[in-house]
Amino acid sequence: MSVLKKDDRRALVVFLAPAVFIFVLIYVYPTIRTFIMSFHDMPSLTGSVSTWTFVGLDKYLALMESQMFVQSLLNIFKIWIYGGLFTLLMAMLLAVIVTSGVKFKGFFKSVLYLPNVIAAVALGTMWLQYIYNARFGFLHNLFTALGLESLASIQWTSMEHIFGAMVFAYSFGMIGYFMLMYAAGIDDIPEDFFEAASLEGAGKIRQFFFISLPTLKPVIKSSIILWSVRVVGFFVWSQVFSPLTPEMQTVTPMIYMYQVVFGSDVNASYSDPGLGAAIGVILTLLVIIAYGAVNLLFRDKD
Repeated sequence: MSVLKKDDRRALVVFLAPAVFIFVLIYVYPTIRTFIMSFHDMPSLTGSVSTWTFVGLDKYLALMESQMFVQSLLNIFKIWIYGGLFTLLMAMLLAVIVTSGVKFKGFFKSVLYLPNVIAAVALGTMWLQYIYNARFGFLHNLFTALGLESLASIQWTSMEHIFGAMVFAYSFGMIGYFMLMYAAGIDDIPEDFFEAASLEGAGKIRQFFFISLPTLKPVIKSSIILWSVRVVGFFVWSQVFSPLTPEMQTVTPMIYMYQVVFGSDVNASYSDPGLGAAIGVILTLLVIIAYGAVNLLFRDKD
């Protein structure tokens, strides 16, 4: 093992110092400060530390007693499970199709990725106005043309169906993002593997399960982690589907935290930065737990 010379170590420190300083300033310090804030009662978000009052675990106990916060955790868990299965499986299927030698592969990739370059507010509004609309929406017209009146009469934005409609719209738009990740992973697999498997009589399905899928394990691991981070930060789509006040069917922890800190509490008329900080700590722990679980499930092996 080579040992860095003194001049090399000095140069390493000089070049790394700005990046480390910015990382500590932007990520580490706010995380530590938020953790400390979650144990205090604060008159305002920008108030000095001298105005804080230590309350221990009161903020966390209040969150566990809040029906809306508990429901928000349940909502993101359902988004993570149902939306994740639909998004990642469809992304994998489309990645296999576009890398199978079809013509205009670049065009199909661009079309599938297109929803990711459109602002979420515009995309959500499009789904509400032109797809889910009960009078002239795409689904209403499609089911009417097929003679499926029972489906055509469904109010997709009613409290009974709005959560599923929101998750489907969001997941549908995310398919192209993860499809590109899987397609890039498949393109990196040596063609010799598939040629050798074909000579041995393996069909496309066996090649996928015994070559593509095991080789894509690091990509699958990364996609699950990225999906988990996006779900924990789920905000805009919930706001678009319930723009006035948070609804039990669409509320997420980020919406609840925004209402608590910057708006008015959903149950009172005051803001509580300490309670918002506690929500932030819980969301951070959820990401860490998801990251640890994925690493445990997809252990690196030679």
